Amino acid sequence: MKPTFITREKNDVKLTMEFTGEEFDSAITDAYRANKGKFLIDGFRKGKAPRSLIEARYGEDIFYEDAINEIFSKNYSKALDELKLEVIDRPRVEFSDIKKGEGFTITVTVEVYPEFEIKDYKGVKIDKIEPADAEEDMNKEIEALRKRNARMIIAERPAAEGDTVLIDYDGYVGDERFEGGAAERYPLKLGSDTFIPGFEEQLIGASAGDELDITVNFPDEYHSDELAGKEAVFKCKVHEIKEEELPEPDDDFAKDVSEFDTLAELKSDISDRLSKSAAAKAENQMKNAAVEKVYNSNDLDVPDAMVEDELDVMVNEFGQQLRYQGMSLEKYFEYTKKDAAEFKNEIRDEAVRKVKTRMIISKIAEQEKLEADADEIEKEMESLAESYKMEPAKVKEIMGDKMSMIEKDIKMRKAVDWIFENAKIK
Repeated sequence: MKPTFITREKNDVKLTMEFTGEEFDSAITDAYRANKGKFLIDGFRKGKAPRSLIEARYGEDIFYEDAINEIFSKNYSKALDELKLEVIDRPRVEFSDIKKGEGFTITVTVEVYPEFEIKDYKGVKIDKIEPADAEEDMNKEIEALRKRNARMIIAERPAAEGDTVLIDYDGYVGDERFEGGAAERYPLKLGSDTFIPGFEEQLIGASAGDELDITVNFPDEYHSDELAGKEAVFKCKVHEIKEEELPEPDDDFAKDVSEFDTLAELKSDISDRLSKSAAAKAENQMKNAAVEKVYNSNDLDVPDAMVEDELDVMVNEFGQQLRYQGMSLEKYFEYTKKDAAEFKNEIRDEAVRKVKTRMIISKIAEQEKLEADADEIEKEMESLAESYKMEPAKVKEIMGDKMSMIEKDIKMRKAVDWIFENAKIK
């Protein structure tokens, strides 16, 4: 196969792939071997008829289409690599006359990654962001630890926000009970906003043993059409009221919830961790600000094909998030009365922004000749292996020919670091 670059107009490249008669005949032989089991010729068991008889019966071009498809799929990537072309869309293909025993040419027109330069990325001016004070967050984390280790005790008083009340409830619309509107000894935390708006507030002040009617209105957008917008009455009985009793923040508490012997050691560990996290967060915010300045300084023509690919990725990721929540993408569209096209239009600007940002950062990595060395790639593989609980060798096997994506990610991170390290911080 001989690939030849022909022309480039904007982002469209035309190239040819020339194949000899021997290459074509070899591809036909492969197509015959792959498909001979589909043919039944008198005098031969199925799949045993020679190629010449099948071609005589069905025409000498019977295997041409499969042969051409196979020869193209095997050689297209090789041609792109040899001509150093990075394509971003499906190829448009034309064929020369195809004759038995003769060579032929495939002419390919395909959209490639655009050529451009990035300007104004050296010495961008950004404001310094100071890390957040870790002391306040450390105290919040201690309180969160106390709450996670709290025990529930009976409260001999009326219910207040934050209490958990154990209730029976039975819901009615008019005189009719409705499905799913009843439960016995249900633990409801007041202030959790897990029930219909207005329900929990009406239990505040109730005491154990009280029986009361709670009147609420279902939201207009409620998921059940039978209940949406309607007034309902819940007949409730309060069995008991419980409150959280938090452990005292002392050395015994530190021993119970951590590997430390004293509260001071626990606080010091939390403070150090939060300080490092706050510093990293502040640095990332400054990096984002620097990239934003470069983004706004460069007006790029973002190819539609790349935007469409990004939209597909974003839709798939959103669908996966919905599945984690027990909902399908189809159900979401049904509930929101949208379709995939409308949803894509809503997120198109975000997709364009993502693509343009990647184009800018990738180009800076190229312009500054930033590379990913073997040690950096190895560390990235080890990190991936740890994340997915796999052996590094297994991750390499799964990645296969996609290792270049790892290398590209490293170079892009380096480019972001380069922009930040060369920024002017006020």
